[in-house]
Amino acid sequence: MKIKLIITVLLPFVFVSVSSAQIPEVNKSIIKYVNSVIGFKVNRGECWDLAKEALEQNNCDWDGGYKFGKKINPKTDSIFPGDIIQFSGVKLKFIKDGLLYNENYNHHTAIIYCVKGKNIFKIAHQNNAFSGKKVGISEINLDNKKSGTIDFFRPVVKN
Repeated sequence: MKIKLIITVLLPFVFVSVSSAQIPEVNKSIIKYVNSVIGFKVNRGECWDLAKEALEQNNCDWDGGYKFGKKINPKTDSIFPGDIIQFSGVKLKFIKDGLLYNENYNHHTAIIYCVKGKNIFKIAHQNNAFSGKKVGISEINLDNKKSGTIDFFRPVVKN
């Protein structure tokens, strides 16, 4: 009985520590940067500015546009905190606390702050209804996507 209890209590921590060990170092540095600017406006306060600064602060290679590193496939690749997410024409629809919500991300950039589960993330972003022009953290469930495209990118350090 005691062994079952110990395994039940400790098993989640084993998976957490294994998965955090797999997070690329540059992603950890991206999150460190994000933590330093939560609640502040980065540059002009545009959503893109947060990703731009995070990449430049960490000497990352990117196209200077909307390809924020190596494109990854969330169906086959692991998604880590520090990965960057680009929304294009995305509409989300969901019910929370008995209320119907519609969220639109016509052209929006965010950084994965925390992976909560399959398609459920906390994202760091600015220029949104949640935190305005300052960096804030909000939760998103991509299973609620009704239309649009979402691209994921893994930051890559310059050679």
